[in-house]
Amino acid sequence: MSLFRALGLMSGTSMDGVDVAVIDTDGETKVERGAMRSFAYGPEDRALLREALAVARTLDDRNARPGLLAKAESMVTARHAAAVEDFLDAEDISRETIDVVGFHGQTVVHRPGDRLTVQIGDGTALARALNLPVVHDFRAADVAAGGQGAPLVPIYHKALTYTAGLTGPVVVLNIGGVANLTFLHGDEDPIAFDTGPGNALIDDLMHRRQGVAMDEGGVTASKGRIDHLALADLLGHAFFRAPPPKSLDRNAFSLDRIEALPLEDAVATLTAFTAQSIANGFEHLPHVPKLVILAGGGAHNLTLRWELMQRLPCGVVLADTLGWSGDGMEAQAFAYLAARRLKNLPITFPTTTGVKTPMQGGRLAAF
Repeated sequence: MSLFRALGLMSGTSMDGVDVAVIDTDGETKVERGAMRSFAYGPEDRALLREALAVARTLDDRNARPGLLAKAESMVTARHAAAVEDFLDAEDISRETIDVVGFHGQTVVHRPGDRLTVQIGDGTALARALNLPVVHDFRAADVAAGGQGAPLVPIYHKALTYTAGLTGPVVVLNIGGVANLTFLHGDEDPIAFDTGPGNALIDDLMHRRQGVAMDEGGVTASKGRIDHLALADLLGHAFFRAPPPKSLDRNAFSLDRIEALPLEDAVATLTAFTAQSIANGFEHLPHVPKLVILAGGGAHNLTLRWELMQRLPCGVVLADTLGWSGDGMEAQAFAYLAARRLKNLPITFPTTTGVKTPMQGGRLAAF
């Protein structure tokens, strides 16, 4: 069976930049991973995105782009186009070898209960800029059909574990701005859901208090003490009582107790919150996994990794130790999902988003 060469683009809820990855895949069980690079947003870009998030909270029309949202969408599209051009040049990849681009865009609001999810980024404009077909708007069809619209990566996790010969049960844990897990066991459909916050709350706090993008390496958290009352208050949120499948908006939590704490204690408590909410998610799994494979930006946070190892019921390995790309996995996934769109294969399932039947996803923009 012939393979597609697909580029995947991801800008996650941490809003740190654009990840670009290339894979060759049949959109099913064959995945040959290629190069991956990250292209950081500048301080002005991140500031604009934070302002756009504030505007997006008032949206009730997924096609509306009031005020700063329109400006932010143009910026996101331009930065992705530039990232692709720089990637192709740096990796010496001919544009003519690329069959499709998978473009996630930047999530600014995700309220599946209101059947609303918005990822800014103009897929049609990107296709014209790159002179390549682009698959975009991956979440909308699932949400419109009553699904959670997230997580979308589980079917790619299944392909990865298949090619690695891992029969399970295993969990692939991705800690981006929001954390999500995928439970995989043989040929069974993946079980997946958002467990709660990932890096986003920590990143936001560090930005507010220190003007920096993140708690680099978990150093700030390592100096603080967990406030267990504040932690219990956060874990009492209704999201954690809901059964999966479920997905989370980064703005779901009130941080009044956290804001009253000294910086180090506040970050330590949010780090413990991420770890404990992930551990609590394992209670929803049908079997105790043999292994957790850790990916995403949170894998670089040593304090978070320590907190996880104290709480999870099995061993944890970094995705990179398996030869996977922990940082590039989501970009690779959207390349894979774009290939599935070309073959009209489903990308979401009742066990991953709660949609009633397996759903195709993504709109194809020709150039």
